[in-house]
Amino acid sequence: GAKVALVERGLMGGDCLNSGCVPSKGLIRTARAAAEIRNAALFGLKGDGQIEVDFGRAMERMRRLRSGISEHDSVKRFKELGVDVFLGEARFADTRTVEVADRRLRFSRAVIATGSRAAVPSIAGLEEVNYLTNETVFSLTEKPERLAVVGAGPIGCELAQTFARFGSRVDLIESFHGVLPREERDAAGVVQGSLERDGIRVLCCGRELKAANAENGGIRLRLDSHGKSYDETFDQVVLAVGRRPNIEGLDMEKAGVEFSKKGISVNDRLQTANPRIYAAGDVCSPYQFTHAADFMARLVIQNALFWGRTKMSSLVIPWCTYTTPELARVGLSEKEANEKGIPIETVTQDLKEVDRAVLDGTTEGFVRAHVRKGSDRIVGATIVAENAGDMISNLSLAMTHNLGLKKLADTILPYPTQSEAVRKLGDRFNRSRLTPFVKSLIGRRLKWMR
Repeated sequence: GAKVALVERGLMGGDCLNSGCVPSKGLIRTARAAAEIRNAALFGLKGDGQIEVDFGRAMERMRRLRSGISEHDSVKRFKELGVDVFLGEARFADTRTVEVADRRLRFSRAVIATGSRAAVPSIAGLEEVNYLTNETVFSLTEKPERLAVVGAGPIGCELAQTFARFGSRVDLIESFHGVLPREERDAAGVVQGSLERDGIRVLCCGRELKAANAENGGIRLRLDSHGKSYDETFDQVVLAVGRRPNIEGLDMEKAGVEFSKKGISVNDRLQTANPRIYAAGDVCSPYQFTHAADFMARLVIQNALFWGRTKMSSLVIPWCTYTTPELARVGLSEKEANEKGIPIETVTQDLKEVDRAVLDGTTEGFVRAHVRKGSDRIVGATIVAENAGDMISNLSLAMTHNLGLKKLADTILPYPTQSEAVRKLGDRFNRSRLTPFVKSLIGRRLKWMR
């Protein structure tokens, strides 16, 4: 029942639909299919496993599916829902007014949800070369034979593995050690091993990275990695070193909104320094995920329109890197718990002991939970598995509703499924409670019962 104006300067649907989650997952599915065919002999299928990806058709499929999904975010649909849509650049005129072209929109409440864009690192010579980011890589029409991906975070790892499975020779360059530097090291190590088996050369601890146009029309990169110098030429270079909030050009100073290069400053209820103006999503959050932005938007609606008191800190936000295997996490890692001074116990269930993983040939990985010491309350969890993004939901649900590992152990799951690893995690925790003293008491009782 609210009267709503939506202002958009670019494409409806934003980064996720046009150059993020949707196109990347479309290509990842094609890459996985190619990998499954190449590994068919492992499942008793005859054939040499040779498969060639038709890059043009793979890209066409992605764009067709993206186009179908885009209808949910179209101007037509929002207008049918009663939203006044303005296509253009928005600027604040004062604390209660937004200007769009020659229109002035007076508001009772406003939300800044301008998202983020690919960050461009400081690399000598970079301004002279035609590099790609996630905003341009999905416009390729020809497969690069030699591809460099700079940045081994989630986006970099996903793109590197996808193009390697498409047949490109890929170098993955990271300034830190290993891949996925924000994840637990053994979990990231499993992903790195998979990337290397797909033919990706990981050049971590990369230093002195320089870029230049090569004589043959490619891009030349020079760097040092683990004391060795590399001087390579690539057809394309993708930058995947993180995101920058879209804060420019909004004239937020006129509205009394405080911000920095890290984004808009908000309180726990997502209010800016101007209590009538809220922010949501990448522009103000360290959790730069579509699902996080979704729930932040729900929080804003409650607080801005219905006198809600919901806090951002109350949200339990999982995330997943969609490599093979996937790596999903929710809550704190062991390192983060230690830094916060939270005493924890760690329980790990290896997939080698999960029957469905054995049958599927996907035993590389594990399910892990960190619980507050002396209780079964989950403070964080990591899963490395073929479908970790789906499996983490059980642990996210438990954390959201304060269900401990004991409750997970009591939950009946279908056999055989890989999600059974989560229940086994609860069993493993329960067994860890069986101290020598408790075991002796139980033994005495059983002996008496005989």
